Amino acid sequence: MNPIFSIGIQSLWDEVSHMPAGGVWWVNTDRHEDAVSLLNQTLSAQADSAKVAVVSMGENPNELIALKENAGPKQISLFAMHNSQNGLDFMRRDLLCTLEPKDYFVILLCSHNAWENISGEKLIDWINKSQRWAKYYHCTLLVLNPGNNADALTSLLLGGYGSLSGLANLRYQGDSQLLDISYWANEKGVSARQQLLIKQNDNGWHLAQDEVASVQPRSDEKQVLSNIDILEGAPALSEHWTLFDTNDAVFNAARTAQAATVIFSLRQNSQVEQLAHYIHTLRRQRGSALKIITRETTPSLRATDERLLLSCGANLVISASAPLSRSLTLIESVQTQQFNRHVPEDLTTLLANTEPLKLKGYQKWDVFCDSVQKVINNTLLPADSKGVMVALRPAPGLRVEQVLTLCRPHRMGDIVTIADRRLVMFLPFCRVNDLDTALNHIFPLPTGDIFSNRMIWFEDKQIASELLMMREVTPERWTQPLDLAPKPKNVINATYEGNSWRRYPEPHHLSADTEEKSS
Repeated sequence: MNPIFSIGIQSLWDEVSHMPAGGVWWVNTDRHEDAVSLLNQTLSAQADSAKVAVVSMGENPNELIALKENAGPKQISLFAMHNSQNGLDFMRRDLLCTLEPKDYFVILLCSHNAWENISGEKLIDWINKSQRWAKYYHCTLLVLNPGNNADALTSLLLGGYGSLSGLANLRYQGDSQLLDISYWANEKGVSARQQLLIKQNDNGWHLAQDEVASVQPRSDEKQVLSNIDILEGAPALSEHWTLFDTNDAVFNAARTAQAATVIFSLRQNSQVEQLAHYIHTLRRQRGSALKIITRETTPSLRATDERLLLSCGANLVISASAPLSRSLTLIESVQTQQFNRHVPEDLTTLLANTEPLKLKGYQKWDVFCDSVQKVINNTLLPADSKGVMVALRPAPGLRVEQVLTLCRPHRMGDIVTIADRRLVMFLPFCRVNDLDTALNHIFPLPTGDIFSNRMIWFEDKQIASELLMMREVTPERWTQPLDLAPKPKNVINATYEGNSWRRYPEPHHLSADTEEKSS
């Protein structure tokens, strides 16, 4: 007979509580004490004849387990392991040295933020191996993982539904808990995107009564969750609009939405990364029916920031130049839409790939070619919008080395090189119609007076083709920039600033003695 174990929350229906042998289930909790409490109640919910083993990470399990009298299995195998990646890697092997895991219910209680410094690839590999191990030995593995990085971890684990049989988050809300079930598969079928209110009393965890009696709402397409700054002081437009003072409040309200419209406000550029986390979390966890919009209230977005928000899962980014009436029309235009673009699982990878190059200014010819090729090969960036490459030939009477001294890029990622009597520059995420504006910011003199002609490439195929020709330029034809003036020796109280030296006065302290000497 196939043993079926249950998670320790009372009144929870079988579709989201049963864990049959042969699978791996994962539950994140915001607090360590909640994971310990859920561990104890899960143990109490098992039959007295159940085969159960508990593995605690970095703690003594005897100090954690506290079962009520006549509750839970008669015998529980307890194990403690080191709080390290090696402990996790060898856990399955070490268990085989002590017990025969067939028909066992193994509960792993991780330490707080145990997976924080472990890469996503190693985490997915650990889950895949654990799933094969549980299936081969016909046992059940439940991972209780406390930590404050549950959102990022959930986004990563959502891609492992083939290895994980269930994934849920237990979110602390002060006087209650919210059980956010991403998916849960067992002999009853598959349940997904369930959010249930959980209460705790002297008898342990139990489902709130109103959750048992009512069916969860699934149709909230008319609901709008918006930052109050979006309406510029106007009241809510209808009973479907709910206004919040901060983006944090909008995010927390949207975590229970299914198909609502969520509108964030952007006042300054420093908010971009936080908004990227919010949008990525909502899109990965709440699905494609949610409409996520960001409205810029003051001009602060760069083209790279806008692309980042769209890549994280935003349906629309509204510019600050759009008036309120135009913004409301754009908000209406995304209604009933389904988001169908791919959103990467790991936000850190997305942030790294959408950031500009970590280079600026002059680069050697081969370094320049390799850097531009890296940007062109980045599939996460939109096609034919990765940047502009321009080749500039100096006006008669000017050498390319002299022109390079006038080139002063300000943006990170703007790189330049010289060879074959021409200056080649790559401006990432620059639109071709903004090229003249960008060049006027880079060069202090009018470009028409410095250069005689120029060639422009802005499509991916054009840039890639030109890079092939540039790689054929031999090092003998590379042009070296002008040498900086040698630093003078024995200079007192002076520092070198860019192209010149600056002297600083030497302080002298006057004597405090005011008595005059008699002659």
